[in-house]
Amino acid sequence: MKPTRLLWARPLRPFGIHAFVTRHQYRRLHDSRPHREASTAAFETQRLASDSITSTQPSETACKAPLSLLPSSTLIRSYLITYLSSTPLLLTPALKLLSILAHSQSPVLSPDRNPVLRYLLKKTFYAQFCAGETEAEVRRTVLGLKGMGYRGVILGYAREVCLGEGEVGALGEKMGASGVDMEMEAWKKGTLETVRLAEEDDFVALKFTGAGRQALSQLSKSLPPDEGLEASIIEICELAKARNVRLLFDAEQHALQKGIDAWTMAFQRRYNSRISSKAVVYGTYQAYLRSTPANLAGHLAVAKAEGFTLGVKLVRGAYLGCDPRHLFWGQKEETDRAYDGIAEAMMRRTYNDTLTPPNGTSKKDFPEVNLVLASHNQETVRKAMSVRTEQIERGDERIDMIYGQLMGMADEVSCELVMAGKDEKALEINGNLAPEVPKAYKYLVWGTVGECVKYLLRRAEENRDAVARTKEGCVALRAELDRRFLGS
Repeated sequence: MKPTRLLWARPLRPFGIHAFVTRHQYRRLHDSRPHREASTAAFETQRLASDSITSTQPSETACKAPLSLLPSSTLIRSYLITYLSSTPLLLTPALKLLSILAHSQSPVLSPDRNPVLRYLLKKTFYAQFCAGETEAEVRRTVLGLKGMGYRGVILGYAREVCLGEGEVGALGEKMGASGVDMEMEAWKKGTLETVRLAEEDDFVALKFTGAGRQALSQLSKSLPPDEGLEASIIEICELAKARNVRLLFDAEQHALQKGIDAWTMAFQRRYNSRISSKAVVYGTYQAYLRSTPANLAGHLAVAKAEGFTLGVKLVRGAYLGCDPRHLFWGQKEETDRAYDGIAEAMMRRTYNDTLTPPNGTSKKDFPEVNLVLASHNQETVRKAMSVRTEQIERGDERIDMIYGQLMGMADEVSCELVMAGKDEKALEINGNLAPEVPKAYKYLVWGTVGECVKYLLRRAEENRDAVARTKEGCVALRAELDRRFLGS
């Protein structure tokens, strides 16, 4: 029986100053008293984790700094790769090499065909940013992260496409039906397997570009998916809904984004019930685009009018290497203001100076929203936690929200969230009020080394365009190395 076709619609103040933690919490977080020892089960969890996670981990009794949560092998590898990423003299040739590997058709330069190349990549960049090549490897990696204290993971299948200049126009060229079916079936199989690998309350990141050239052509023309692709997406959504797994429809480069937005809104209408106020499908919004505030405001108005929960994953953006620069804010500070302003509007469920209401919409006329705050910016994360703490103290309603960072990046931010979550569970704010326990998630992809090369290239490009942040991370990692091995 063919699935029912969806109805396709036409395309559519600064944070308050509040303490990140109370004085009592600060003392609890930073005093020299030992933390409670981890349970035997927790140590067993650590033992089962993969090589990238399971090296000897310091016991919780020794934890004083957030990065003390990292196993020593992960800490050393993270420092070396972050040092490379923060040094232009080293990063530039590394980027060129990854770009060659990502686009070469030569079997000699294919990590999946060249065992020496595969080994080198898998033990370095792949181990830093990816979950594994097999189900067993992925499960061990996820188990290790959750054993460290992460609430969950955002798991993605690595197949994707990043179009170069001139390639968008070639998308209309016809290809054989068998080729279309093979590309789509490989993507569907990998995505369904990813949903099965995810556990309850985990997220799965879904990239439409992985579905092949026919999907790319439809997206570039803002057409709905063809019948076969739509049936595949529905099958993925139904499995996620049954397993209580949530789906993040990833943003991609600007040439395809209008089509992606239309597809995302159609599936949000279908799966994001207002009854439970819980989103199954999330769209992704890139704050570095000048058009994002108006675009998101339009989607919020549609969700309010049609009565469904809008799922929002908010990122700064990751396609600087593919998209035209005139689409972005001119300065990083402008992107930061846009991101923080949108985040606050979402958390408070009210429009503001950054996220302004569409014409005819009241400032308070806001739909139910769920938010994934995907940020590597420590100041942004601390501001968000401050707003959440303020809302608890005032007894305000809070939205469903998690924090997300990429595996292998911004560990000083992630580990601070994890440690704050552990400590907050034992604290009370204003008497019997429940504390804000931040939900920290790590985003990681899985697939063969060859499939992950394009993803690794984007991660390297992101580090190139965020040198200041990368240097801060490098300093934090070096300080933890000194503390752990030199006692300083």
